[in-house]
Amino acid sequence: MTTRRAGRGPASRMAHPSPEERVSRGRAARQQTPRSLHAELPSATGRPDPVDVLEEQAANRIAELIPIRYGRMLASPFSFFRGAAAVMAEDLARTPSSGLRVQLCGDAHLSNFGVFGTPERRLVFDINDFDETLPGPFEWDLKRLAASFVVAGRESGFGAAEREAAVLAGVERYRTAMTEFASMGNLGVFYASPDVEQLLTGHRPDAGSSAAERRMARHAERWMAKARTRDSASAMRRFTREVDGERRIVADPPLTTPVADLLGPMAAEDFQRWARGLLREYRRTLATDRRRLVESYRMVDLARRVVGVGSVGTGAWIALLVGRDQHDPLFLQVKEAPPSVLERHLGRSEYRNGGHRVVAGQRLMQAAGDVFLGWIRQAGPDGRERDFYVRQFRDWKGSVEVERLRPEGLRLYAELCGWTLARAHARSGDRVAIAAYMGKGRVFDRAIAAFAEAYAARNAGDHAALAAAVDDGRIAAAPGV
Repeated sequence: MTTRRAGRGPASRMAHPSPEERVSRGRAARQQTPRSLHAELPSATGRPDPVDVLEEQAANRIAELIPIRYGRMLASPFSFFRGAAAVMAEDLARTPSSGLRVQLCGDAHLSNFGVFGTPERRLVFDINDFDETLPGPFEWDLKRLAASFVVAGRESGFGAAEREAAVLAGVERYRTAMTEFASMGNLGVFYASPDVEQLLTGHRPDAGSSAAERRMARHAERWMAKARTRDSASAMRRFTREVDGERRIVADPPLTTPVADLLGPMAAEDFQRWARGLLREYRRTLATDRRRLVESYRMVDLARRVVGVGSVGTGAWIALLVGRDQHDPLFLQVKEAPPSVLERHLGRSEYRNGGHRVVAGQRLMQAAGDVFLGWIRQAGPDGRERDFYVRQFRDWKGSVEVERLRPEGLRLYAELCGWTLARAHARSGDRVAIAAYMGKGRVFDRAIAAFAEAYAARNAGDHAALAAAVDDGRIAAAPGV
């Protein structure tokens, strides 16, 4: 009897096509969907009302927090954009598709990139929000990122040429980086790391640097120094005080509400027992060494913590744990993971647990992940089951202060984000086909830039629609919270 060796037949060749076959796939996609078509923003005719989309999301969220979400989105068109991933998903679903799929961040705007610490205590720059992650066409992330630079540039008073320069620089860096990754081996792509120190090496103030590069380097070094101070020890100083010999999270309603204040002493005790059970279940999703680390801590307090813009109204908690003694804190964030806003358009996630979806997407896209990253499904005190993911609350995390960037700085930051997004996409998608699809010219770059400018104008109209809905009493907003 003759046995066929595994991996040598036609099925294996389909699963592992040659580089030439992958290039052909990318070029065929270009014929199917010409690159210039990505400039198109579909007509608003028949488009869902943006406020309707937001209200539909609000129906499954904590009602008392929804006015905070609307208030934060009202602050500016960029703030609206940050909270309107679901609104933009409705538009992206109607755009021409390359058909080349990657693991999408799903909310790849410029403020969802930043620095954080690796287990080796290096600072890396990477995408840092994966609540909406799902597989889909690679250009969806790129269009959202590009549009965010135009929206931010408009807000800073930059002219159309300055905004276009930033977007073109970012998209070109994405395209050239993808071409670089396409020529690399699989392990080389997997090990590619956006180390902040290395990225700044060529931009430190010296005779060969431009004024913009010197300003960006000084800004980045201040940003890095600040990020290194953001850890569990600083969180303990900021968010807790000692009560009867035990650390307790300080109330700062409505943003931080200890569970005892939220539910009362008796109900809070039951809730904390539930939370301890949740953390026990969560530990099962960790690798053995990390599970043992978490088991060496005990939970002493829990509070609801309002975070971000788009996430406001979902269940988000911070848990204070202590290890060796009261001076050895660990803060974990337990965050609800409802279905991605992209699932309506791209199909349901392969993961039955929304927290698992977030964690799997983050591990696929990030160069170095949070050692405490895990997930759980748990019935709450109200008996309703919810999905959560867990991560460290503060671990050298920091984001760029967009409003302080000048046009040259915005352009340099766009290049950094473009490279980072390309690396993330190259880890999960067919980098060879994507590079072949985009090509070596600037046709694709110019199309994305045109889309981004048009979408920023539409976003401004959506922001105005939200303001009108508040003014006519349709919805309530709590500005300044």
